[in-house]
Amino acid sequence: MLTRQRKELLLQILKQDGQIVAKTLSERLNLSEDTIRRDLRELAKEGLLERVHGGALPASPAMGNFAQRQQISADAKPAIGRAAAAMVRPGQVVFIDGGTTAVQLARHLPRDLRAMVVTHSPSIAVELAEHPSIDVLMIGGRLFKHSIVAVGAATMEAISQIRADIFFMGVCSLHPEAGITTGDYEEGCVKRAISAASLRTVVLASQEKLDTAAPFQIAPLSQVSDIVVNAGVEERLIAPYRAMGIKLTLA
Repeated sequence: MLTRQRKELLLQILKQDGQIVAKTLSERLNLSEDTIRRDLRELAKEGLLERVHGGALPASPAMGNFAQRQQISADAKPAIGRAAAAMVRPGQVVFIDGGTTAVQLARHLPRDLRAMVVTHSPSIAVELAEHPSIDVLMIGGRLFKHSIVAVGAATMEAISQIRADIFFMGVCSLHPEAGITTGDYEEGCVKRAISAASLRTVVLASQEKLDTAAPFQIAPLSQVSDIVVNAGVEERLIAPYRAMGIKLTLA
């Protein structure tokens, strides 16, 4: 079998099974484990999958820039934002992450809601600038341009001084085994710190982010209380999270 044919077969199997276990697949295809691992490394360099210990998982499609990500699941994100906004109660301290879905959340907060929103995202702060009764606490730091959020030591220091009632986390990847992952190490550290400083962590995840993985772990799923996902998502994609006791809201 030619290298190109092998790689196409691996991608086909990954799409069909949702994961690749190198040892199992080597026996199934009568190929050496080293050959499969080499092919997986090369496919990972091309951004076509995410290497994990012992095999591979699908790569997240949500790794493009902010403008590109606005076009992904454009119909689903307003509904997810609306459902998440309905979870906020008057008087709460709410941390809103960056990202295109989080912007929709901010946009759907009721005009009469009195609360404090903490954010390290200029996009969220600008979205709430005209809200009549929400106080906005903007956390600064070095701008991570991919997600348009602040990261770094100054950001982490500010987060350590805050205790939020609820954290709405935007993600690029969510997987029952890999947990919550992202493509940038520093961004992962910031998200993890915010989650640890919040009583409740709610993950906002459109369907294309489920059952995918990125290089850096944010947190295990044991830290997640809720997932808001678009209605119509395949039950097989969300059943593992239900089994973990995570509350699912279908928007």
